[in-house]
Amino acid sequence: MHQTVFERQPPAESVIRDSLRDSRKAVFWLEDAPGERSRRLEGPNDADLAIVGGGYTGLWTAIRAKERDPERSVVIVEASTVGWAASGRNGGFVEASLTHGEANGERRWPEEMRQLDRIGHANLDAIEDTVATYGMDVDFERTGTLSVALEPHELEWIEGPSTAHDVYLDQEDVRREVGSPTFLAGRWDKRSTALVHPGRLAAELARVARELGVVIFERSHVRLIDDDGDAVMVRTDYGYVRARHVALATNVFPSLLKRNRLMTVPVYDYVLMTEPLTHQQFAEIGWKNRQGISDMANQFHYYRLSADDRILFGGYDAIYHSGGKVRPAYEDRPETFRKLASHFFTTFPQLEEMRFSHRWAGAIDTSTRFCAFFGTARNGRVAYATGYTGLGVAATRFAADVMLDKLWGLTTELTELRMVRERPLPFPPEPAASIGINLTRRALDRADHQEGKRNILLKTLDAVGMGFDS
Repeated sequence: MHQTVFERQPPAESVIRDSLRDSRKAVFWLEDAPGERSRRLEGPNDADLAIVGGGYTGLWTAIRAKERDPERSVVIVEASTVGWAASGRNGGFVEASLTHGEANGERRWPEEMRQLDRIGHANLDAIEDTVATYGMDVDFERTGTLSVALEPHELEWIEGPSTAHDVYLDQEDVRREVGSPTFLAGRWDKRSTALVHPGRLAAELARVARELGVVIFERSHVRLIDDDGDAVMVRTDYGYVRARHVALATNVFPSLLKRNRLMTVPVYDYVLMTEPLTHQQFAEIGWKNRQGISDMANQFHYYRLSADDRILFGGYDAIYHSGGKVRPAYEDRPETFRKLASHFFTTFPQLEEMRFSHRWAGAIDTSTRFCAFFGTARNGRVAYATGYTGLGVAATRFAADVMLDKLWGLTTELTELRMVRERPLPFPPEPAASIGINLTRRALDRADHQEGKRNILLKTLDAVGMGFDS
């Protein structure tokens, strides 16, 4: 087994310690995203469409429903505040891919990949158009993704001819783009990714929804849904909504449908945010084209610039806690934050005076197929979308259209996709889930230390369409 670059070239312990000393356990995006708060759901309410969950999926579903039919009454019921969970905590990569990357899609739905690629890019274009149409202040930048090789065995994964929108960069070129001594080569996909301020995106989607006539209730935990004749009752502790149709947009949280209880598991992802770069620091690393960056390892990092020139640096560790619970206590993991800080200064040793202002974590709704799945219940009156596995910022808008098509009983290009019609394999119940997931995590780490070679466990999971991603 060989060491990775992060083990070969670690920074001094004092650099790591000093960088984290004054960091706060807080989500920068949410602190930097003012938004209107809504009242609690109380008493009886009626709606044509009730949406459970006020993250991106729920907000896009509300907006798309009103855009399709302005007369339809739409209500969102959110347990906490709009965008507070995954929608306000992610890296802000708005990717066209609906399948968690081309390789994952090709393995599962090869006959649909050209179609899925076209739909995904059209979906990203539509998001950009929506931002412009409604004047949304979300720091939208369509700068693309720079995928970088950090180890020699990763070079063949990104080598190949360049096109107008997909450019191969050798070592000299990639380091001219972004000045890291760890970069051996890169591939810059200029078209398929935008960057956005996650917290402001949630706040602005909520603003647009309200302006279109959507009613939003916050701090209203939905306890259950049940049938009431030809309607569905969405019940909280203090009131209910009687709706003709219901869209479940609960992401990583326990499903209100028993059939989906084993379909996702919560995997915790961790993030650091630096103070704003000085002009001198910015000059030392370049990065004038402001791409989002991701490395090629199984346990990968993602990083990007904010509008005020902070660096968000996250990923690598993907932690599953036995029992599959979502708990605030899991968000503070000092050993992971130290590891991320170490990897940051290996990546950018010229920034060793940099300090981190924020550290945070969030739970990812991981499915065995690595991307969202869809379905209906209660004789077609309830639709759901979940399982984005960390690549859902753009896919949530696609999911909104899928759910609405299904709820209105429409046969469309989206509902006919095999990717939409199929369900992933479930995770096994505990304790088998913990054993299997942690064995898989160790196998992925071992592959990164064995020049990418996947062992029999990973090959078997690939063959049966199951997996676990960092």
